[in-house]
Amino acid sequence: MSWQQKQITLKPRSRGFHLIDDEIRAQLNELANYKVGLLHLFIQHTSASLTINENADPTVRMDMESHFNEFVPERQPYYRHDYEGDDDMPAHIKTSTLGCELSIPISNGYLALGTWQGIYLGEHRDAGGARRIIATIQGELF
Repeated sequence: MSWQQKQITLKPRSRGFHLIDDEIRAQLNELANYKVGLLHLFIQHTSASLTINENADPTVRMDMESHFNEFVPERQPYYRHDYEGDDDMPAHIKTSTLGCELSIPISNGYLALGTWQGIYLGEHRDAGGARRIIATIQGELF
């Protein structure tokens, strides 16, 4: 059984939902060494989230953003936490709703995602900046 952990940094993105599979894999060459295992991803931010969803049709990501903007609107009179702008508190609510971590199986050196599954970064701030993720890999090496 082998464990590895490293911090990876995602490039800054605009507000919305973004596929990050390729960026994750590019920074985790270690995955190729695992016959079977788990990749755990933990985002170190309170205004961005991780989730898994449709990887083929970009309108799914657009609809996700539209839904969450409607579901968690900005400028509500009951928000007290708005020190960093109108998107501040809604970003925290979206992050708590979607989550800050994922566990993905590793099979023969590859992430065992379904055919139509991709890893999404939910960027909930207008200007969130680069995002840090702690990646922990556990499993059996080849």
